[in-house]
Amino acid sequence: MSRRTPSSKGPGRIFEALPPAKGSRAPFAESWWGREWLRALEESSLDSGRLQRGRTYARGGAVGQVTVLPGSAAAPVKGSRPTPYRSTVLVEQLTDRQWDRLLDMIAERAANIAALLDGEMPAALADDAAAAGVPLLPGPRDLDPECSCPDWGYPCKHAAALCYQLARLLDRDPFVLLLLRGRGERELMDELGRRNTARAAAEAAAYAATAGAAPPVPPARASGPAAAAFASRTELPPLPAPPALPERPGRGPALVGTAVPEPGVDPAALELLAADAAARAHHLLAAALGTRHADTAPPVPLTEWQDAVRLAATHPTLEVFARISSNCGRTPNELAAATRAWRHGGAPSLEVLEEAWTPPTAVLERARAALKDDWPDDIPLPRLRTWRNRWTVEGRGAQLRYGRDGRWYPYTKDGTTWWPNGPGDPDPAVVLTSVLQPEASSRASATPQVPEGQQALVKPGVRRKRRPAPSR
Repeated sequence: MSRRTPSSKGPGRIFEALPPAKGSRAPFAESWWGREWLRALEESSLDSGRLQRGRTYARGGAVGQVTVLPGSAAAPVKGSRPTPYRSTVLVEQLTDRQWDRLLDMIAERAANIAALLDGEMPAALADDAAAAGVPLLPGPRDLDPECSCPDWGYPCKHAAALCYQLARLLDRDPFVLLLLRGRGERELMDELGRRNTARAAAEAAAYAATAGAAPPVPPARASGPAAAAFASRTELPPLPAPPALPERPGRGPALVGTAVPEPGVDPAALELLAADAAARAHHLLAAALGTRHADTAPPVPLTEWQDAVRLAATHPTLEVFARISSNCGRTPNELAAATRAWRHGGAPSLEVLEEAWTPPTAVLERARAALKDDWPDDIPLPRLRTWRNRWTVEGRGAQLRYGRDGRWYPYTKDGTTWWPNGPGDPDPAVVLTSVLQPEASSRASATPQVPEGQQALVKPGVRRKRRPAPSR
């Protein structure tokens, strides 16, 4: 992905102001791709209150004419002053290489083109693109709202209103999303036409090389809406009903002690992998039968280390922990901390444990302002020492770490080691309050939570005395 500077010379589009939305509870997005846009907005926000005010502004018709360019959308938004503010949202554009892969996927199936022209975004196209490393739908880190107002909110209510209005535009025309990702409708259709012509010529040449003569080529016709070409297609029979979801995964085969193992085959390891495969298949089937399956992007493949941590967290036994610890190239303490992080939030939580990175200064400043505003007036706000994405509470064995998923994660110190202490939350005040509570300190002062019997594998740290809660 690359951030390109938006240019007015690109294939821009202008949309007139939409009328106020009817009803205070009507959804802004009816399509699944519109809802994904809103989910990216809401997961990146540091203040749900500003989002609520942004929805109110958008419903009331405060958003004016919207100009969409490659990589950005902008509009005037009426606020408390007579002159509207200028709000903008920047979007990560696809690289040329990603566009090349995406266009190949669209051209492979004529139904993709027909669906886009008919105002639909094929879910299968988005899934295939994501699997190929082309994030067609934006994620929380792909949206960057800006506004001329003095509010430091991320986003402010005016930029949030623009984003909600964009969801209504995306509902009507998925080419708006493709334009935000970098290319306009005319450019895309011309390129798809060239690719289809080149493919037909290659197929004709291949046929001539094998059969000795070229097949008849239909005369070229002017391009037009493809929906009519598919209107007369034969109706397919309905799919059979999905299978019922079992209550629990099935038991794997018992291999230990049942037969003489082949040289180099570890029966206990095969039993574990079979049981794990059954558990993962059960999880995938439950997700496939869920109501949001069509709206959910496929999971990102795990690295070898992430999968080892997942196994240790999913199968908390001494034998599994010992096996992974002896073969993963990490110390037992490191594996125990990673396993604990995984239980609190999966791969994003593990990334926070292992990676120190530098978030944008504006994000940290907004987080500090939100923390100060939300902190109880009758409790002194602790002093925080900042290093990259970590806030350490001075005088306390407590720390907050900011993840690339937009969440703050609590950590407590045991001896010289920082241990994950709970799940992440977008609100730093919530996380700081939880990590300073007496029960959190009591849990952090105990031996790290590893499966029963594994404590012998983990070097015990120095146990901290239980600290009192902040005085009220």
